[in-house]
Amino acid sequence: MPVVTIPRPWTARWLHTRWWVWLLRVVAILVLAGVMISVFTMIQIWVVGRSDDQHRSDVLIVLGASQFNGRPSAVFAARLDHALALYRAGVAPRIVTVGGSQVGDVYTEARAAANYLVSRGVPASAVVVVGEGRDTLGSLRAVARIMAVNRWRSAVVVTDPWHSLRSRTIARDLDIDAVTSPVTTGPATHGIATTLRYIVREGAAYRFYQLFHRATPVGAAPGAL
Repeated sequence: MPVVTIPRPWTARWLHTRWWVWLLRVVAILVLAGVMISVFTMIQIWVVGRSDDQHRSDVLIVLGASQFNGRPSAVFAARLDHALALYRAGVAPRIVTVGGSQVGDVYTEARAAANYLVSRGVPASAVVVVGEGRDTLGSLRAVARIMAVNRWRSAVVVTDPWHSLRSRTIARDLDIDAVTSPVTTGPATHGIATTLRYIVREGAAYRFYQLFHRATPVGAAPGAL
């Protein structure tokens, strides 16, 4: 009578696969997942950056950018001009300018922005100056405190298109009922190369915030934001 040999579990074929083959498979899966997450994030940034929500709100929040001795940079001026147009259209009765200063600066970003708006006809009483914040998270935290004190709930955040998703996410995490109205002019909107560079860098900054709920390290932060 022939003897029937029953394979032992540890002799199953899959156990004979070399360890490095499994390692390569795991690495390939992780790389594929990373690519898919990155692509999805960039699509999110693109969609939000192309959406313009001009809902009637308590305030307009203009996120700071570089200023030179009180003169807003081109990126900053584009944001301020857009906020000015929204204010004139009646989207909100007041504009919050936010942003601190660098070492050696005479003006904070918020003060430079306020002066810019007042010089263009916005009443000083309609501009709220929040001279704090050296990054998006710090700036919006400072704004959230001011809004809570004044019982303001809703806001339209004015920034560059590719900065909109992260800004909106942070604002909502801080209990601000926030939408975004991104600029349509300025250096951040010029050319495919510039757009791709900003989207890639913002994608990294957005995922960093989602993982750690901290400000992006200075070296990785998108420029002029």
